[in-house]
Amino acid sequence: MNEAVLHTDTRAHPARRVPGEPGLWVFLFADMAIFLVFFVAFLKERGQAHELFEASRMSVGLTIGLINTVILLTSSLLVVMGINAARHHANEVARRALYGAVACGVVFVVLKLVEYTHLIQAGHVIGSNLYFDYFYFLTGMHLAHILIGFVTLSIMIGKVRQPGKLSARDMSVMESCGCYWHLVDLLWMFIFPLLIVVA
Repeated sequence: MNEAVLHTDTRAHPARRVPGEPGLWVFLFADMAIFLVFFVAFLKERGQAHELFEASRMSVGLTIGLINTVILLTSSLLVVMGINAARHHANEVARRALYGAVACGVVFVVLKLVEYTHLIQAGHVIGSNLYFDYFYFLTGMHLAHILIGFVTLSIMIGKVRQPGKLSARDMSVMESCGCYWHLVDLLWMFIFPLLIVVA
């Protein structure tokens, strides 16, 4: 009688982990919490002066905001592609993807400045009313995050410009910088509908 032998799969499975540096997520959640406070304040003020906020919102076109939304989503996809390529030691592919993400960020900033210019020329400036105070503050804060994001993308590009395989430490830095850029994208996904889309 043959005895059945049970085989146990002893292959090691990679442990699930949170990407990036351990302290990164504390910073990201704190940053999101700060924005959340302003989002709640905006909604409260809009509820108390709905007609004013609605009339002001209508003076801000959808086109640039929609284009910038697509641009940021594309940039986040390129960052993911860049990190994945670096993980598989395809540094040249990673570098090109990250340069693409930088280009998307530059286009976003240029379009945002064009939007600011049109609004200012139409007389919609800081101090015009409460809506535009929030508009310039929230979009300005987001723009500052974009500029910081250029620094994180530059760090990532510097890593993949190095010859050879990236170390575990390098990949952790890459992931941290990528997570920050995704935060920039996520914040815009709240700011755009809150300020411009939702009536």
